Amino acid sequence: MQPEFWHDRWRTGQIGFHQSAVDRHLEELWPQMGLPNDGRVLVPLCGKSLDLLWLRDRGHPVAGVELSAVALESFFMENGIPAQRRALENFDLYEAPGLKLYRGDFFALTPQLLGSVRAVYDRAALIAWKPELRAAYVAHITALTGPGTQTLLVAMEYPQEQMSGPPFSVSADDVHRLYAGTHVIQVLSKQDVLASEPRLRARGLTQLHEACYRLTRL
Repeated sequence: MQPEFWHDRWRTGQIGFHQSAVDRHLEELWPQMGLPNDGRVLVPLCGKSLDLLWLRDRGHPVAGVELSAVALESFFMENGIPAQRRALENFDLYEAPGLKLYRGDFFALTPQLLGSVRAVYDRAALIAWKPELRAAYVAHITALTGPGTQTLLVAMEYPQEQMSGPPFSVSADDVHRLYAGTHVIQVLSKQDVLASEPRLRARGLTQLHEACYRLTRL
């Protein structure tokens, strides 16, 4: 997606992808990651997700990356969290206790700027990229993380011809093609969620599964 696409979505409130509650997969599966409570978590394309607070409240320092200033400012305002903003070379950094949210291009994020992370939580990033951009995204995630880093990946699977993304369908084959060279892949769950997604049914879907993966960086 071009940056202006996402800016327009946030400016006009077309954010059906935003969840008004903490993601149930995060609550159910995160304990299986076996991370120390103080392990730092990277959340790419974080929007104004309440998952950021859930992770922080369990002791994790959280680093989020988001293109839209509207999303980040809404996050802090809606949750009543005072934040300090300062300009960096390629980002505006919004800081609050336990939170560092970077507003800017994900691909401009560097290991030096980010620091070490113990985990990545990807509910909305991989499925947001067009297929031709996924390999670059995974390569950059890999460059930002070290061996042993755990990723909880939530993917959606549906007949791509039934709906234009985002969110895009990401199959098990896609996950293996993208990650097998750099990560150990473990399937944690796969569920039929069509009945609970009226918005996506209205867009023409007749099949929809959510699959969750634990990825361990080699």
